[in-house]
Amino acid sequence: RIVLCSVMLMAGKFAAYFLTNSVGVLTDAMESIVNVTAGLISLYSLYRAARPADRNHPFGYGKIELISASIEGLLILLAGAAIVYEGIRRLFVPSQIEQLDTGIAIVAAAGAVNYLLGLYSIRTGRRYDSVALVAGGRHLQSDTYSTIGLVAGLVLLYVTRIGWIDSALAMLFGGIIAWTGISILRKTASDLMDTADERYLEKMLETVSRHPRPDWIDIHNLKIIRYGSYAYIDCDLTLPWYYTVRQGHKACEELKRVIEQSFSDRVLFSVHSDPCEERHCNHCSVEECPYRREAFAGPLVYTLRELTENDEQRSE
Repeated sequence: RIVLCSVMLMAGKFAAYFLTNSVGVLTDAMESIVNVTAGLISLYSLYRAARPADRNHPFGYGKIELISASIEGLLILLAGAAIVYEGIRRLFVPSQIEQLDTGIAIVAAAGAVNYLLGLYSIRTGRRYDSVALVAGGRHLQSDTYSTIGLVAGLVLLYVTRIGWIDSALAMLFGGIIAWTGISILRKTASDLMDTADERYLEKMLETVSRHPRPDWIDIHNLKIIRYGSYAYIDCDLTLPWYYTVRQGHKACEELKRVIEQSFSDRVLFSVHSDPCEERHCNHCSVEECPYRREAFAGPLVYTLRELTENDEQRSE
């Protein structure tokens, strides 16, 4: 639906450009090419990302959404640069602008539709945790914000008939479009490099702080990696050293259940169990522990640093 609407909007914007011969209107029309192309790429990436993990892709196909968003960002950047170039060229080679009132009406209507499409794309992307849909939705909404300024500038051009305003609009909004592309590329590059997701780490901190268990003596060495709509979570869980394998497995499964309830079922969780040591006694809340060496002083208060540090970092 988004792709189909984008094709219709692109046709309308190019019709407005050919009617008006305004490079400002061309700004909107050029970006529509990016919208359609990005929509098709996103559609393919969502189809691929939905495939289950297999032997060749044990973590699934979710990363393809980041590749899709990167291509979209690059296309947006190139479109912005082309628009700025055309705006500069028109300063030196001005063209006659016609039927600007019709062009303004088409651009304004297209901007309103773009906003609604962007809102739909973002909401759908957040519902299914899709990077590609959210990126596409933000791009569509950024079109609307720039369209508001573009329409205001075109109205000024219509009233004053000062030719260089058209070129100035193209250079201004071409620059905004290029910056949007750079922002998308920075975000996708960060995700491709598996940069720590602060939002997910904070959610994990809230989860373990709100649902403590007496035998969860310590949780640390936490790592969260995003692959499309899935989150891969890995951590170390310190348990009483005298636990049997069955007791340790039960405690780990309980931690897994709590995390899956908080993060939904789109989580793949792996946990490594560590035996407790004497230094853990003062914040171990296991009652009637026959091996306690220090009195219980209080539960461990988790911070992001506590959760993410490994054993080597804690011993430094």
